[in-house]
Amino acid sequence: MKEQDLIKGCKSEDPTAQRYLYDAFGPVLFGLVRRYIKRQDEAEDVFIEGMYQIMTKINQYSGSGSFEGWMKKVMVNQALMHLRKNKHFRLTVELSNVQIPTKITVEDEIAKDEILQCLDMLPTGYRTVFNLYVIEGYKHREIAEMLDISINTSKSQLIQARKRLAEMIKKKHRNIS
Repeated sequence: MKEQDLIKGCKSEDPTAQRYLYDAFGPVLFGLVRRYIKRQDEAEDVFIEGMYQIMTKINQYSGSGSFEGWMKKVMVNQALMHLRKNKHFRLTVELSNVQIPTKITVEDEIAKDEILQCLDMLPTGYRTVFNLYVIEGYKHREIAEMLDISINTSKSQLIQARKRLAEMIKKKHRNIS
């Protein structure tokens, strides 16, 4: 089904189009939510709520830009709202004049499932900022606005997330060798 037909069908609440959207984009969107939400059952709830938001607010999609990108933004917002609502989101570390170390290419070092396992072991704040910055491509200014934190807090959370991920990777590689 062409994207324009899919959007048109979903806007007119056609169950076939809605099912196609769910089947076609569900795995990617659930994977995105799962990177933010640690527990599987909570991630499923957030995903379902996000899909509901996509289906009921599809008329808000202007047609400019990527439709998949718009859906991802809806899912990220849903995950962030869940984290804030459930008080899982606490950012307490704030450093000033921090420098971000050389980019760690986690993706090159370990498999996708291992990345998810490592992300699950990070504190919520670290995991959220890491996802927003590294995976979603947001800038620290945007992250700070989204999460109602300072830019320096966003930077420090990213630095700490990268350090912890690097430690986890080193530990896994030592255990394998």
